[in-house]
Amino acid sequence: MKAYIRYLALALCAGLTHAAQADINIGIVASATGPAAALGTDIQRTVALMPPEVAGQKVNYTFLDDATDPTTAVKNIHKLISENKVDAVIGPNTVPNSAAMTPVAAENKTPLILIAPYAPPEDKRHWVFQSTQDAGLMVARIVEDMVDRKAKTVAYIGFSDSWGDTAFNELKKYAGKAGLEIVANERYQRPDTSVTAQVLKILASKPDVVFVGASGAPAALPQAQLRERGYTGPIYQSHGVTSKDFLRVGGKNVEGALIPVGPVLVADQLPDDMASKKVGVDLNTAYENKYGPDSRSTFAGSTWDAWLLLQNAIPAALEKGKPGTVEFRTALRDNLENTKDLVGVNGVYNMSPSDHIGLDQRGRVLIEVKDGKWSFVKP
Repeated sequence: MKAYIRYLALALCAGLTHAAQADINIGIVASATGPAAALGTDIQRTVALMPPEVAGQKVNYTFLDDATDPTTAVKNIHKLISENKVDAVIGPNTVPNSAAMTPVAAENKTPLILIAPYAPPEDKRHWVFQSTQDAGLMVARIVEDMVDRKAKTVAYIGFSDSWGDTAFNELKKYAGKAGLEIVANERYQRPDTSVTAQVLKILASKPDVVFVGASGAPAALPQAQLRERGYTGPIYQSHGVTSKDFLRVGGKNVEGALIPVGPVLVADQLPDDMASKKVGVDLNTAYENKYGPDSRSTFAGSTWDAWLLLQNAIPAALEKGKPGTVEFRTALRDNLENTKDLVGVNGVYNMSPSDHIGLDQRGRVLIEVKDGKWSFVKP
């Protein structure tokens, strides 16, 4: 009898030990196919660099392709939550898909770290964070440079979706403060192969500068057609263009494009006193060793920062609950919100209940495309 009781005690202890060591499950949703595939592929690649263990706990990663489609993105996050029992989700990389996934994360009380500059509605923001710069921070930097160049008028062309609207609204806000006149507001669809009509209207408005509010390879189209039709003024792109596909598709026509980006893209060119330089160089080295020279991207950087945010929040969350439980997810959310002075590759994160991004001016630099490569201009 005593032996049997001893056996039960040992079995119970073994069971408790196993439960305490339950795996952490992280889901990743991004566009590996469709118009935003150039950006989503960078996210998918970054997952392979993430560690298999944190704080003594095994971590499982599940990647799902949303095909640049909001409906698919919603199906994916439902699957990750209901079938894969994820403790948190990273992604997606487009604003429309972020808007579609946010209510699901809120309803299921699952932390979601977006890799897109989407501002969720107040009643859905509690569970949603962001590891990439918001549009306002980046567009403000663009407008500052426009003013430095003595521009008086700016023409806008962007996607006819929520990202195009976001970029334009931020331009309107900051241009108004700076006394810049917006003389054109043109839109196009992500899959379009021509923007001739829109470009002709922009040329007719005779702007001093042009801002393209798009992302990925499709952002090269307006700039290419503007250059082909003789426009010689400065052209600004959003921080959503920084992938090799943008350079490949745009070729010589995107030379000179001015872009606000996270520090990681040009980490090796940064002054030594910039906080993100070392971690950025380390990530780029690991990424390019695996995927080839010049394969770095800001989306890889934002994905890595999303992981750093989770990695920083996990140890304390394990003290509150086991992975797979609402207690663990809640503690993870709380710890993300309390992130302080976390140095990432794209800036220094300081979050709060009113700020689920936590990046300041240290999270952006201005670059240009020079000789087919990214070139640091100034902070």
